[in-house]
Amino acid sequence: MKFHILTLFPDFFTSPLQSSVVGKAIEKKIVKVELHNFRDFATDKHNTADDYPFGGGAGMILKPEPIFNCYENLVKNSKSKFHTVFFTPTGKPLNQKKVRELKEKENLIILCGHYKGLDQRVIDELVDEEISLGDFILTGGEIPALTLVDSVTRLVPGVLGNIDSANTDSFENEVLDYPHYTRPANFKGIEVPEVLLSGHHENIKKWRNKKSLEITKKNRPDLLEN
Repeated sequence: MKFHILTLFPDFFTSPLQSSVVGKAIEKKIVKVELHNFRDFATDKHNTADDYPFGGGAGMILKPEPIFNCYENLVKNSKSKFHTVFFTPTGKPLNQKKVRELKEKENLIILCGHYKGLDQRVIDELVDEEISLGDFILTGGEIPALTLVDSVTRLVPGVLGNIDSANTDSFENEVLDYPHYTRPANFKGIEVPEVLLSGHHENIKKWRNKKSLEITKKNRPDLLEN
């Protein structure tokens, strides 16, 4: 799988893409991440990527020309299919179902916005879907882009040592994850639930299911509405 990140700040990604699971996946060439600075495709001598909004108002808007030029340079002469995602507060919420859908894309373009926003013509002509990371505002789309790269990459076969680790995460079964414990069994007088030490797999499964429902009901009751 290949990610193409269109951004004004490619240096933002240097350390995260070299670290942990994503870094190892890139090193093993299971996934590939390419960074494209669309400022390099600006049409004036100052490499201007933003301008004032028509109609007035505060903030700067990303210009269409650099992004269009960057996009067209990326997809030209390619026989591959590209799917373009733009993170914006006005998009549909990102969830695990959507992550699994995006994992099936051969080439995923992630467009990182910045400043007040970007010219609507970019969204209308180049973007396949708009996604929101949540009901809050960030400086730009770089953090959401990393979030998507991480969440999708860990589902790609061969990335995790045991894919069951991903298949039993929160949201995979419409509920939140159950509590986890490891050694020592007694830490500062706090003991691991006895059922987890019993070796009785059916009882352990029932305990985990019960705890998942309890945590979901407490923290995300909206997930149980269906």
